Amino acid sequence: MKNYLLFILLFLSSSVVAQKVGVVLSGGGAKGLAHIGLLKALEENNIPIDYIAGTSMGGIVASMYAAGYSPSQIEYIATSADFQDWVNGRFKSDYKLFYKNKPDNPSFVTARIAVDSSFQFKLRSNLINDIPLNFALLELLSQASASANYNFDSLFVPFRCVVSDVFSQEPIYLSKGNLSDAVRGTMTVPFVYRPIKINDKYVFDGGVYNNFPADVMKDDFDPDIMIGCNVSSKIYNDYPKEIDERLMSRFAVFLFLSKSDSTKLGKNGIYVQPDLKGFSVTNFEPVEALIKRGYEAAMKNMDSIKARIKGRSVPEELDSKRLAFIRKNKIDSIREVRITGANSKQRAYIEDVLGKRSGAIDMLQLKKGYYKLMADDNFETVYPRIENDSLKKTYNFDLNVKPDRNFKIDLGGNLSSRPISNFFLGLQYNFVNRESYTFCTNFYSGRFYESMNLGSRIDIGAKTPTFIEINYTYNHWDYFRNSEIFVENKNAVPLNQSDKLLALRFGFPYKGNTRLVFEGGFFRNFDKYSPYNDFNASDVLDQTVFNGQKISFILERNTLNRKQYASSGSLTLLSLSYINGNEDYDPGSVSIVPALNGERREWLAFRVTSDRYFSISKNYSFGYAAEALISNQPTLATYKASLVEQPAAYPLQDSRSLFLANFRAYNFINVGLRSVYTFKRNLDFRVEGYGFIPFDQLQEGFNQQAAVTEPNQYFRLAATAGAVYRSIVGPIGLSVNYYDDPQKRWGVLLHLGYILYNKKSLE
Repeated sequence: MKNYLLFILLFLSSSVVAQKVGVVLSGGGAKGLAHIGLLKALEENNIPIDYIAGTSMGGIVASMYAAGYSPSQIEYIATSADFQDWVNGRFKSDYKLFYKNKPDNPSFVTARIAVDSSFQFKLRSNLINDIPLNFALLELLSQASASANYNFDSLFVPFRCVVSDVFSQEPIYLSKGNLSDAVRGTMTVPFVYRPIKINDKYVFDGGVYNNFPADVMKDDFDPDIMIGCNVSSKIYNDYPKEIDERLMSRFAVFLFLSKSDSTKLGKNGIYVQPDLKGFSVTNFEPVEALIKRGYEAAMKNMDSIKARIKGRSVPEELDSKRLAFIRKNKIDSIREVRITGANSKQRAYIEDVLGKRSGAIDMLQLKKGYYKLMADDNFETVYPRIENDSLKKTYNFDLNVKPDRNFKIDLGGNLSSRPISNFFLGLQYNFVNRESYTFCTNFYSGRFYESMNLGSRIDIGAKTPTFIEINYTYNHWDYFRNSEIFVENKNAVPLNQSDKLLALRFGFPYKGNTRLVFEGGFFRNFDKYSPYNDFNASDVLDQTVFNGQKISFILERNTLNRKQYASSGSLTLLSLSYINGNEDYDPGSVSIVPALNGERREWLAFRVTSDRYFSISKNYSFGYAAEALISNQPTLATYKASLVEQPAAYPLQDSRSLFLANFRAYNFINVGLRSVYTFKRNLDFRVEGYGFIPFDQLQEGFNQQAAVTEPNQYFRLAATAGAVYRSIVGPIGLSVNYYDDPQKRWGVLLHLGYILYNKKSLE
């Protein structure tokens, strides 16, 4: 009898131990981050997870758990700034390769058009840049793939995910292969990320045909208990009577995600539905809140889960098993780089950029090389993969590229309450052979400002990458037309400035986001102005023409997060310039100064600029701006001619659109403080104050001559306060601005778009 009872107890005990648990995670965009909270609650309560499956965002979370990441590690990754960069297609500043950046322009719409050999045009289909995401998945999951010998049953936890065949319109259930490929495929939302190729089939988001893969879990693993977590909001409790703008913004989600059917779990299933009302499928920022909702939903069901699942995991054993799996086949270096989709010359260029011509390369070098390559506009698709060579016991880096002869069209400009509105058009053509080639042009057209730029550039992908470029720029500024709407400027004086610059530049990167540039060029400045504040329409304006050469050495570093109205990052600029040329002066009808021809002028100018922001809290950042100029620039034929060509500080957002005599000097310091508070997503309130400190001042002497004297005012204030909303067509800014200058004290500025211009010839 005792033996019989002992047999029964052992049988029951083995039945408890043998009970298998499968976890199923649905798709649902950003809401899928709630799955992390579910896994966190399960592990905290020692609920075993024997199998896991997921679709879309659920597939990402499930894959990371299957790859050996603990829920707390997954949470740490999801709450990092890197994660936000991945899902939004942003490059981390350390890998942006600033030396390849083109000058900032006011574009807010970019259309990339590829032209094939038959001259057929096609628009790029993806909305979000997948470059950072692809490499992130590579780093996170490649080692687990190798450790499992590319069999998902041999991962830390056996795993399944769903992708959709683009052409056959059928779901595909992945059980083997490269784990990063599977995850990249399952999360490829149509029209957001570009499809990838798996097993010779182009695939995208698995949620299109199976958003809740409980049937896959049942068919492949047949666990005793299934825990299914659904974050999809496909079903409406109250069917809307009409489609409003709020629903239209979510239309794509309803179109591309199949509904999640809880009955798939069967009679042995436990269904968990987090309360995610008010959260968006496209907003990945409230990570902590989403994880908390998933955790709370799991804890509400925990009594039921514990009652149904008798077995418990032992934390120490789980940690030991996880650590052993993670340590297997650790990727220390890459032995071979294999490039497909490019010709021999293009492969040589890519290898130069990656820094791999012989010997092994570590992951950090590979990552830097990858982002260097991505700084080019020459590749329509670039997909990386790391594969384990079991025979040689090494790792290989496979890079599938599709070089294209690409056109890029930029549209932008600004609409303003002051007459400084303009339209911007930029055109760019790229191709890669043994080197990378870029040809570009841009045009500004407006009442106040018009400009044209033509340029070409060659990038050489050597061990120390270098670029050579030649540019021609024409600028024209009409300050006479630049008056206020809300605060009328009644003291406007005729002033037209135009400049032309033909420049040759040579540059290379230096320590990350810093670049060194050597520039030599020929310029022609042409100014038309009235020598007096009183003038008549019939007066003939004075004219100054200054022709010459400029040689500059520039060291520049830029990690600012935006091209205007930044709130994080820093900018450092050091420039040393030598300028020499000849001045020609032609007096107007009211001038008493005789004409001047071929008067030689030359000087040196050293300029230092430093901008930096500090994050004080999640919603508040504080920054400073500092600029200093030291020069021995001489005066010109007249006081007004000298003032027009005198260097200026541009403290506020619209400073370049104003001629401010009090913010000009041959030697000066300009310092300021910036305070940025983010009320909610995309809406900032900014307060900025600057002090301009001149060390010299121009004064008008006898017969309109210019004299350099001590300044009569050693501190001049500029300040602004207002709100900025970052829309899809650029910033919308409303501000009150103050300048300590006779021509402009107070002003109200309302604008849509970026207030940015091509550089002047002597800047």
